[in-house]
Amino acid sequence: MKIVRKTYDWVLHWAETPYGPIALILLSFAESSFFPIPPDPLLIALILGAQAKAFKFAAQASISSVLGGILGYAIGYFIWWNQPGEFSSVANFFFANIPGFTHEVFYYVKDLYEQWDFWIIFTAGFTPIPYKVFTISSGAFDINLIMFMIASLISRSARFFLVAFLIWKFGEQIRSFIDKYFNLLAIVFTILLIGGFVLIKYLV
Repeated sequence: MKIVRKTYDWVLHWAETPYGPIALILLSFAESSFFPIPPDPLLIALILGAQAKAFKFAAQASISSVLGGILGYAIGYFIWWNQPGEFSSVANFFFANIPGFTHEVFYYVKDLYEQWDFWIIFTAGFTPIPYKVFTISSGAFDINLIMFMIASLISRSARFFLVAFLIWKFGEQIRSFIDKYFNLLAIVFTILLIGGFVLIKYLV
């Protein structure tokens, strides 16, 4: 936990430097495939320091995150298996060193893909579920790349632009609220959204 906290503080310190926007782009890219800390805290800090650039920062985070997701997809597609059913050294490194990336989670994601397809990628992109697990798994299980990119772009943009809007609109006063409740709100929003589409499917 100390390592995670130090990493979190290291991420936030970039907001106090001229390289904050570049750090946001790189962090958003890396978090989609291997880095443990999400870009939201840095995004919030940057917007608090320059609210007029809120949506520019959100766009940078969104695009970079999707591009990083494509890297994650490529890792899964090209270098995850030595042969069908046999993990490569890269895969074993991820299982051993990336928080939340376990064999059980990996195969559970496969089951989720078979049931939900587009919606599980959307959910992973918008909610606190580790997005990197799904980007790599998408490639490893040969999920349709176009569908993956569309779901990722919609969900990551929705997440980062929502954070940007709230900070732009309410400023410092909502920062603690987002820190405390954003993950819960994201989960509730996604459940309601997916539930609405499922309901429409059965009513039409």
